[in-house]
Amino acid sequence: MAIGISKRHFISALGATAITWPLAARAQQPAMPMIGFLGSRGPNDDPQLLDAFRKGLKESGYIAGQNVGIEYRFADNQYQRLPTLAADLIQHQVALIAANGPPALVAKAATATIPIVFTAGFDPVEMRLVASLNRPGGNVTGVTILDVELGPKRLELLHELVPTATIVAVLVNSNDPKRAEVNSRELQLSARSLGLQLHVLQASKDSEFDSAFADMVQLRVGGLVIGGDPFFNSRSKQLGALALQHAIPAIYQFREFAESGGLVGYGASLVDAYRLVGVYAGRILKGEKPADLPVQQSAEIELIINLKTAKTLGLTVPLPLLGRADQVIE
Repeated sequence: MAIGISKRHFISALGATAITWPLAARAQQPAMPMIGFLGSRGPNDDPQLLDAFRKGLKESGYIAGQNVGIEYRFADNQYQRLPTLAADLIQHQVALIAANGPPALVAKAATATIPIVFTAGFDPVEMRLVASLNRPGGNVTGVTILDVELGPKRLELLHELVPTATIVAVLVNSNDPKRAEVNSRELQLSARSLGLQLHVLQASKDSEFDSAFADMVQLRVGGLVIGGDPFFNSRSKQLGALALQHAIPAIYQFREFAESGGLVGYGASLVDAYRLVGVYAGRILKGEKPADLPVQQSAEIELIINLKTAKTLGLTVPLPLLGRADQVIE
């Protein structure tokens, strides 16, 4: 005897199958990988750098929110918070940590297994981030930019623009003592070779900028080199405006500094470096090992001269120097 089934029962059974099948299918899909981004600045300080990082990821086939997630942790320039933030990312079981400068050192101290990709303006071998540039070894690789190495060249450019100045200053961040020490040492050597007297001044928070510039005025500083530092990077516009306000010829590494009233911007492109970090992050997510990926160097160097500021300060920019500039602001 045939066994009948009612239309109502058939539809109910079909509906249950339609519900359970997609759930089972989704359960079999691989989980979206999660990247941890550990930054020393604030979340809104440098949006163009985060955009560049995501652009690099996209070049490697990963689009944030679609096939990769990103957990952001920012120290808001309070470096003492970095170990806690790094531990939090590890607790979230991220597949990879991207970190800039000092956060990379903290991340390495926190994990020997999670891959780390850094961008840094210091020597990663000297700082023991990697064993060597060609064969990093361990769980760390990344991208370096010329930063501290360009300090003497910045002082030479400043001396070329302000040849009558015999007293100069360098501004460093005391919260990053190793970088501050290297910046100060290199510039002292360069200053001696140029016959200049160099004063080392410090600032590690916004409230200390005014006193630092007041000290420069009191010391009769005729030129300022700002030492490369992530905190200063996020305040380059503010520093440019302060240099113009106090009529101090100053040089730093970024276009934004010169655009905001600083005399010269001379340095590497952080945007390019962060894009390369994103590319490496994507390659590691696809299975490559940090130990096998050589540390790259972002080779883009820009020279930006603010001719308007030079005229305000009564300076004449030599024509050969203008000819070497990538951009002249008038």
